[in-house]
Amino acid sequence: MAWSKPAFYGSPMAVLVPYVARIGTRAMVCAADQLAASAATMLLGSGGSAADAAVGAAAVMAVVGPHLCGMGGDLMALVQSPGNPPEALVAAGRAGSGADPERLRSEGAPHMPFRGDVRSVTVPGAVDGWLALHERYGRLSLAAVLEPAIALASEGFSASLLLVLASSLLTVTGPTELCPTGEPLEVDQLVRLPRLARTLRALAEHGRDGFYGGEFGRDLLALGSGEFEPSDLAAPLAVWEEPLHRVAFGHTWWTVPPPSQGYLTLASASIAEHLGLPTNTADPMFALLLMDACDAAGRDRPDVLYDGADGMALIADARIEALASEAGTALAGSTGAPISMPEERVRDAAPYGDGDTTHLCVVDGDGLGISLTQSNALDFGSHLVTGSSGVFLHNRGLGFSLRPGHPAEYGPRRRPPHTLSPAVVTGHDGTLSHVVGAMGGDSQPQVILQIMARMLHAGEDPATAVAAPRVVLHAPGSPPFHLWDEPTRGVLMEHDVPESWSEWFTRSGRSVQLVGTLSPVDVGCSQVVAVQRRRSGVLLTGASDPRSPDGAALGL
Repeated sequence: MAWSKPAFYGSPMAVLVPYVARIGTRAMVCAADQLAASAATMLLGSGGSAADAAVGAAAVMAVVGPHLCGMGGDLMALVQSPGNPPEALVAAGRAGSGADPERLRSEGAPHMPFRGDVRSVTVPGAVDGWLALHERYGRLSLAAVLEPAIALASEGFSASLLLVLASSLLTVTGPTELCPTGEPLEVDQLVRLPRLARTLRALAEHGRDGFYGGEFGRDLLALGSGEFEPSDLAAPLAVWEEPLHRVAFGHTWWTVPPPSQGYLTLASASIAEHLGLPTNTADPMFALLLMDACDAAGRDRPDVLYDGADGMALIADARIEALASEAGTALAGSTGAPISMPEERVRDAAPYGDGDTTHLCVVDGDGLGISLTQSNALDFGSHLVTGSSGVFLHNRGLGFSLRPGHPAEYGPRRRPPHTLSPAVVTGHDGTLSHVVGAMGGDSQPQVILQIMARMLHAGEDPATAVAAPRVVLHAPGSPPFHLWDEPTRGVLMEHDVPESWSEWFTRSGRSVQLVGTLSPVDVGCSQVVAVQRRRSGVLLTGASDPRSPDGAALGL
């Protein structure tokens, strides 16, 4: 089985049609890069399952989107097989055995370091996630699944616009395999990553031992200088767990449990339903109630989200009703005359790199559905590369707290609170209805909620819901991944929202900052597949977010 780049890659059509919806296909893939989507459809067409396609696409994304995700990052996924409830795959890394919060506190650090410090690197879980998903649901060999990624890394690919923009941030670290001269990439520049290709081949040939026990593992131990021990890399990091679930808008929503923040998606959906969300998506109350629901659900996130937290307790009926009551009371008292607020303006695109992740959706012909999110946390993660293996290391450890005694305190072999929030939705009969996820750091649950509310409550199709203008909560001046540390939050609002929205948000007491249209850094980027069952058969409709202009939704 040989793979080659799709004929449409880099064509004018790829630029003019940033997302594509396919209807009536037997299988579907939505990914943030056309090369990843094409590789996944090739694997499906060769007899592979949705798991083969998802792992193949995830590996390609690690090659062509190293600013977003990679072998040095983490992964979380929701999987539903026909006739069974969804399963959650949590492949989140743990801090090394040498993690020492006192040393950071003695240095005067108020929070975990963002870049250039191995202490914010947890042992990457993404590769263990690929292996666990492939082992349980794959049909093809691991070598076949990784072949497209290996070919792209060794033979080369054209740099995408977003990769070019992100590459400018790497000049601070000097030459790398991605930018060997130390200068940013140029659009359509041919990129070859032979070191990464070698690392992928080792994984394909030797499995886990070829990665964690091979060149990458040795490089990580050397770079850590005592932060990690060999035993930290010995035990698989991917764990199959019971997902969280809750009914909202006539469907059951499922997500991964803590340390993921996915509970916020379920909680905010239930709160929005309690508040009486209108079905008219142009109504300012549609956006306002969604944001109030998200704010109510998340305001205590820093205190309640940690490794081992009781996720079902966070979405229990009594808690949801109390949060909805508080949100409703606050809303009732804040719709009078507009209050004085800073003058809103349309700002330029946010500096690329506030946070980077990628999501992909796959549904195969047997009805197996997979929602998979993988991430480096910030752009290129920690900006540290593991020696000769060519792997950028994430900085997911920035989710830890440095407050003594905090349940999410940085410490040996602990998992930090996590932003990755993939989701699936099932119908009243338990069958798969939607596969959905997003990038966007703290905003991921907010993005998923807006898309799903548009589809389930307002009846919009996936392409319309994904492309619609968005609003997300925003705490001016707060560092990335610290939205909930601030006592009050305003909103970022794409400037093509209905005109009345800004006034209504101001009336509610929130500051408003308008941002450019289709800005993935500001308002996230998403993928979704909808599954409809009719007498004539199953209809699949998918959309890849136009905020990721290299993405595609491909049917088979």
